[in-house]
Amino acid sequence: MSSTLSMPLPAASGVPTALPPGRDVPRVLSIAGSDPSGGAGIQADLKSIAAHGGYGMAAITALTAQNTRGVQAVHVPPAAFLAEQLDAVSDDISIDAVKIGMLGDESVIRTVRHWLEKVRPAVVVLDPVMVATSGDRLLKESAEAALRELLPLAHLITPNLPELAMLVGGDPAGTWPAALDQGRRLAEATGATVLVKGGHLAGADCPDALVNTAGLLSQEVVEVHGKRISTRNSHGTGCSLSSAMATLQARLGDWEASLLTVKPWLAGALENSEQLEVGQGNGPVHHFHHVRPAPAEGAFAARLWTEAQQDVADIYALDFIRGLASGDLAEKDFAYYLAQDALYLNGYSRVLARASALAPSEAEQLFWAGSSQQCLEVESELHRSWLSTRPAQGGLGPVTKAYVDHLTAASASGSYAVLAAAVLPCFWLYAEVGEKLHAQFLASGAPDGHAYAAWLRTYADEGFAEATRRAIAIVDAAGRKASDHEQAAMVTAFRQSCRLEVEFFDAPRLHA
Repeated sequence: MSSTLSMPLPAASGVPTALPPGRDVPRVLSIAGSDPSGGAGIQADLKSIAAHGGYGMAAITALTAQNTRGVQAVHVPPAAFLAEQLDAVSDDISIDAVKIGMLGDESVIRTVRHWLEKVRPAVVVLDPVMVATSGDRLLKESAEAALRELLPLAHLITPNLPELAMLVGGDPAGTWPAALDQGRRLAEATGATVLVKGGHLAGADCPDALVNTAGLLSQEVVEVHGKRISTRNSHGTGCSLSSAMATLQARLGDWEASLLTVKPWLAGALENSEQLEVGQGNGPVHHFHHVRPAPAEGAFAARLWTEAQQDVADIYALDFIRGLASGDLAEKDFAYYLAQDALYLNGYSRVLARASALAPSEAEQLFWAGSSQQCLEVESELHRSWLSTRPAQGGLGPVTKAYVDHLTAASASGSYAVLAAAVLPCFWLYAEVGEKLHAQFLASGAPDGHAYAAWLRTYADEGFAEATRRAIAIVDAAGRKASDHEQAAMVTAFRQSCRLEVEFFDAPRLHA
């Protein structure tokens, strides 16, 4: 195209505003062509809109036969049918933002222009689709003049560098300063904000910039720097960027904030594109790379149990546990263990009370509160009954102190999930050990003279087993909802408690 934009035209007025209070899901209409391979056009737009919390709609301007290797054919339906699509949507639905992509021919462009002038959407982002990343021309030369007349109705224009050059009548910029200069020329000619994209430049850097010469930004040029992502999968990048900008602008009312959110998201979409394994050519980006599939129920608990296996094995290898199972454990060692356990339960009950205070539901609050009370009433009674007739050295042992300090620190972290993970081993490992020791006790004939039968029966109790299952389910649910960072903290707290359980069972030997 040899002609240039040499004079300002009436632009879309002002800076688009954010959604009104009480609404946080923008309704975004994509006016664009269809890509049957799903990587670009309305298919990419709808994914991008959804990825940023919007409700996507689409009016189809053109049908293409294309895949990741290129465009084979383009069919443009009658413009009158496009007008019917647009009117059907806007007559029924309040549209918060519009993204305009591939328009096809002059009649389509004029139809869109007439509709924009009638409806005046609050946010209009125009991606002047003229040349695909593959190099295929997507706009007839006869339609370019009509497209230039449409530009001033947009709030944001998002051309790639070849398209920017075509719109201002020059050669594609080979440097970033040259690209910014062309962006200024287009912004000045249209009155719109122009998003200058550095994706077609050479080098490791990949900057983007918002350019506006009408004083609608904090400064005339707002640059956002970034690194180039090495991937062949960039199909639909421009479509995805422009529709994301439209969605976020409707939510935030700030082009700069929108770009600062979109750019790292798009970088992640490019970095993770190979996960999709779509096509043999220029594949699509991964729009939902930031969304983790919901893990199956029990998945996080299974992860924790895997982490605990070495500690469980270490517990069963302890002389204390072997002596407890056989009944041959020295009474002084068991007395020390129970004395420390009584001291531990006093601190543990306070930590469980803290879990109750942090719990997000009434059912979980009641569970932790009941468990806290159980520590003091049932288990402590067994300890007091035993210790009241047998001498035991008092005072808080080093392992007991370390365990209580660890749980107290978890309770002070402010994270309910981390605290729940920290207290879980005292349920889970005790239930595991108690069940197996009790089974061995029964297998041996449950001799009346077994010195520790009362303790074994307590921890094999079905009530305690049910409480353990409930604690596991609570931690599993919390873990499945947690972020990666919080999950890691939960695993760390759980593993530390498991190791302290091992040391707690072994403490009588060290004390002796």
